[in-house]
Amino acid sequence: MKKRFPYKKVLIVGCGGAGKSTLALEMGKRFGLPVVHLDKLWWLPDWQNCSEQEFDEMLSAKLIKDDWIIDGNYFRTFEERLKYADLCIFLDYDTELCIQSVYERAEKYKGKTRPDMTDGCIEQVNDEFKNWIISYKENFRPRMLSKLQNGSVPYIIFQTRAATAKWLDGFANA
Repeated sequence: MKKRFPYKKVLIVGCGGAGKSTLALEMGKRFGLPVVHLDKLWWLPDWQNCSEQEFDEMLSAKLIKDDWIIDGNYFRTFEERLKYADLCIFLDYDTELCIQSVYERAEKYKGKTRPDMTDGCIEQVNDEFKNWIISYKENFRPRMLSKLQNGSVPYIIFQTRAATAKWLDGFANA
C-alpha cells in the first residue's frame, strides 16, 4: 500500500539538466502542490534577469505560502529557502547525463520557450551553461551539500533517475 505524501514545502536542487523542473511538475501534479520555478522568477524575456531585490521579493512572497515545490539552485537564496522547507531533494546525477539532457531539451524546445521558463527565453545551450554543468560537482555541489548536512531540514540525495522514480512511486497520488 502506498503512503500519503507528507510534505507541503519541497525544494529540488541539483545540476542543470538533472531534471529538477520535470520532477517538480510531476510531484505538483501527483500531490496537488503548486510549483515555483526559480528560473521563471529570475529571467525576464530575452535572457535578461531581474534585480536581486526584485527576485528576493518575488521569492519571499512564494516562501510564505502554505505549500509549494520550488525547483532551482540559486545558491545565494538557498539558506533562506531551507528555513521554510520540510524536505530538500538533491538530484546528484552524473555530469554526462546532465549534459546529454540539456542538449535533448534544447532540441525538443528548439526555437521555443520551455514551460518552466519565462516567455521570450528561447531554449539554448551556450558554452557558459555547459561549463557551469561541467564544473557543478566540483564548484557548487560541495557548498549545497554542506548547507544540507549542517542544517535541520530533512533531505534525500538521489544519484539515479531510477532511484528518484522508485521513491516517488512509493506515494499515493493526491
